[in-house]
Amino acid sequence: MMKKILNIIMKGFGLLLITIVSILITLFITLKLITSNVSPTAKTLFVTTILETGQMKFLASWLLPEDEIKKIVDSNKMEDLDLEEDKDLIQIGTQDKDAIEIINIPGNSFGAKMMIVNDPSRLKLSTTYPWKEYGLELDKLVKQVDAIGGINGGLYESTLNKGGRPLGVVVADGQIQMNRPGMGGLHLIGFDEDNLLRIIDLSGYSAKKVEDLVKKERIRDAVSFQEQMDKDVNHFVKLIVNGTPRETKGTGSGGNPRTAIGQRKDGTVLLLVTDGRGKNGHLGATAADLIKIMKNQGAVNAANLDGGSSTSMYYNDKYEMTSVTLYYSNSSWKLPAAFVIEKR
Repeated sequence: MMKKILNIIMKGFGLLLITIVSILITLFITLKLITSNVSPTAKTLFVTTILETGQMKFLASWLLPEDEIKKIVDSNKMEDLDLEEDKDLIQIGTQDKDAIEIINIPGNSFGAKMMIVNDPSRLKLSTTYPWKEYGLELDKLVKQVDAIGGINGGLYESTLNKGGRPLGVVVADGQIQMNRPGMGGLHLIGFDEDNLLRIIDLSGYSAKKVEDLVKKERIRDAVSFQEQMDKDVNHFVKLIVNGTPRETKGTGSGGNPRTAIGQRKDGTVLLLVTDGRGKNGHLGATAADLIKIMKNQGAVNAANLDGGSSTSMYYNDKYEMTSVTLYYSNSSWKLPAAFVIEKR
């Protein structure tokens, strides 16, 4: 009897092994076809998309030579937008301060939701400071400060979904909680004491210079994200500055889940999330998509935040957008910080 059971188990393991090997072979052949010259469009989309992932970007250099990757990135990137915000363009309005609206925005390769918050003073940063190994899911970051909703924020160490340590600079309620500005292309994204959205290039900044900046510009709540486009990574920050949309070559990026933040001339805050990576049958939104949406919604200034598996939105005790990861599809990844909206 025992021998018969062992035979059944061995046959089961054998079948499972054959299935896994078959899937891997099929995947490898598919990737080789995509990165061949059979479809230049598919190859371009694959490279620009995979370079934006946290764990899978190695596939690009595994399948293609570096010079070809660089050529693809250079033909699908964003032009520099060296403008600084003109703070006089934003005049905080007297519209209904309590109003919050969530709208659906359909796209060809993505589905998006935008949370529209009339009162920018309600936007705060909820964090897990002092930092630990593990962060919190978005709903917990919202609830720990008795907020009503929120979205994920800036860069952080996402390996193994621990999510406890942010990268770059974090400011919460005027206090600097993380100050390591050494990463190339780092930008500070958040709100000052006048409730204006600020997008500040931190390139070349020391920790002391960041301290001086936060004090001088009266930064209230902010995270950081990275502007870097090369053969190793494809990240971008500025979308619109002073009403001027950033120009793109091609689509400006690959398609991925996205999180972005913007502000209208009356101070209204626009919080945008999109799906992707196969969720709902969608690949994701490109940089050009984000710019178009923010422009259509009247953003004077807008920036891209951390996206991919981190993208999530929570409001009124439910997730409006969850992680695209199968094993975390009912909530968000663990995060060290999130932009949240205070209750009224």
